[in-house]
Amino acid sequence: MTEARSRLIVALDVPDRTAALAAVERLAGHVGIFKLGLQIFTREGPALVREIAHRGGRVFLDLKLHDIPNTVAGAVRSACSLGVEMLTVHASGGRKMLEAAHDAARDAPAPTLLLAVTALTSIAPEDAHSIGIQGSLASWAERLADLAFGAGLRGLVTSAHELPYLRGKFGDTMCFVIPGIRPSGAAVQDQARTATPADAIRAGASYLVVGRPILEASDPAFAADQVVREIATALAQTQKQ
Repeated sequence: MTEARSRLIVALDVPDRTAALAAVERLAGHVGIFKLGLQIFTREGPALVREIAHRGGRVFLDLKLHDIPNTVAGAVRSACSLGVEMLTVHASGGRKMLEAAHDAARDAPAPTLLLAVTALTSIAPEDAHSIGIQGSLASWAERLADLAFGAGLRGLVTSAHELPYLRGKFGDTMCFVIPGIRPSGAAVQDQARTATPADAIRAGASYLVVGRPILEASDPAFAADQVVREIATALAQTQKQ
């Protein structure tokens, strides 16, 4: 189960340090990586990253950086100095921004996997036209993936809906982190494009991001273990093929 557990990222979408550390304490040994997003990082800052790392937790800093190249490069250097394992930037920031981010991460003392975010999983197909996307969400995500790959990035955050095509195109040259994961029977909430853990793994996911279905469960550790078991079963099935 170790490999399956290492693939599970829990999103610490909680209000403050106390709640975050309580979740880390409950879930240590049950999940692979802890994801800190804008909500908690804006409130608690780098100190929380360091505290989780000090407790032995692996940290994914999900800031979805999107600004001019110089600013993003500086932010990437700052994030990498914290020792985070993963960091996100928006692929829609353009090639120059992505190249600047890639160069900053490459030159950092500690290795950090830079992930380009394609289309947010909260965006439904009917939203595409209203935000200026020409064509389908899938084709938009594919164009952004090509852009990120050309800029040197080797990690993507994308919906499970686009994953089969992208995994087929990039093979093992790309790491795929898949949000919008909802275990069977869980509420979709504000996610428009979701998948079960098993479906995402079978489609080629490298890592899965799960937040509220675990954190809001009556027993978060048990809920995480259920997801891990589903991942393990799907991995075993894919390895037999």
